[in-house]
Amino acid sequence: MLTVRAPATSANLGSGFDVFGVALERPADVVRVEKADRTIIDVTGAGSQFIPEDPEKNTVGAVAEALDAPAHIQIDKGIRPASGLGSSAASAAAAAVALNQLYDRGHSREELVPIAAKGEAVVSGDAHDDNVAPSIMGGFTIATPDGVTKVSADIPLVACLPDIVVSTRDAREVVPDGARVSQLVENVGNAATLTTGMHRDDPELVGRGMEDTVVTPARAKLIDGYESVREAAFDAGATGVTISGAGPAVIAACYERDQRAIGTAMLDAFDDTGADATVYQTRIGQGATVY
Repeated sequence: MLTVRAPATSANLGSGFDVFGVALERPADVVRVEKADRTIIDVTGAGSQFIPEDPEKNTVGAVAEALDAPAHIQIDKGIRPASGLGSSAASAAAAAVALNQLYDRGHSREELVPIAAKGEAVVSGDAHDDNVAPSIMGGFTIATPDGVTKVSADIPLVACLPDIVVSTRDAREVVPDGARVSQLVENVGNAATLTTGMHRDDPELVGRGMEDTVVTPARAKLIDGYESVREAAFDAGATGVTISGAGPAVIAACYERDQRAIGTAMLDAFDDTGADATVYQTRIGQGATVY
C-alpha cells in the first residue's frame, strides 16, 4: 500500500481568477492506494457522507482511468467538500501522485496536473488547474494553457471556513460575462503586485495584490457576512482578504504575529451572522507528499 498526503489549496487569490493558487500547510487529505483488478473507492472523514464512492462519480475514479491504473483507493478527507479549499482537488492530486508511482507511469509532477484536473471536472464540470497545481507541486502556482509556473513562497495565511455551503457550480454561474477595461487594468496591476510579493515573501505586497473588482464582488453575495468578516480581518492586522476559491472559506494574508488575532476576529464576525466556523492558522506549504 502506498500513502500520499495532499494539501488543501486556495485558488484565485482575488486577482488571479482561474490562474493563481497556493498550497496550504493545513488541512489535507490522505489517500492510500493498492493495485486491484478494478477501481474500488472508500471514503472516510470530513463530509464523507456526501462524497460518492462510485468511480464514475468520484474525482479519483477519473484519475485512475486516465492513468490506466485500477486500484483500491482509500480517501481520508481532512478537507470538507464545498469549502473553497480545494477538497476535490486534493483527493485528485493525491491519487494522481500515488497511482503514478504505484504503477511506475513516469509522469513528472507538472505532467500530473492536467491528469488530476480531469478528476476536478467530475465535480465542477470543467477541468481547471488552479487547485490541483499547487496541491501537487506546492508553493504559489500560476496555471496557464502553456503549463504551470511555481514559486516557493513563504507567506503566513489564515483561512476561515464557515459552516455553510457554496457549490462550485453555483459560484461559477455568478461570474460576470465581461468586465470594463478599467477593471481589467486594475486586476492586471493587482496580479502583478501579488506575484512580486510571492517572489519577495512580502505579505504587504501579496495582500495588496489580492484586491479584485470583477469576480469577488459577485461571489461575495453568496457568503452571508463576508464583508463584515473581511473588515474584521483587516482590523486585526490582515494585509489582504478575499474569498478562497469558490468559497465560502475566506483567506487572509498576514504577518505571523497577527495570525491568532485575525483568526479570532474572523470567527467572531461569522458568529455574529449566526454561522459556526473553523479557522486554520496556516501558511503556503509543500505539495503532495508520498509516505
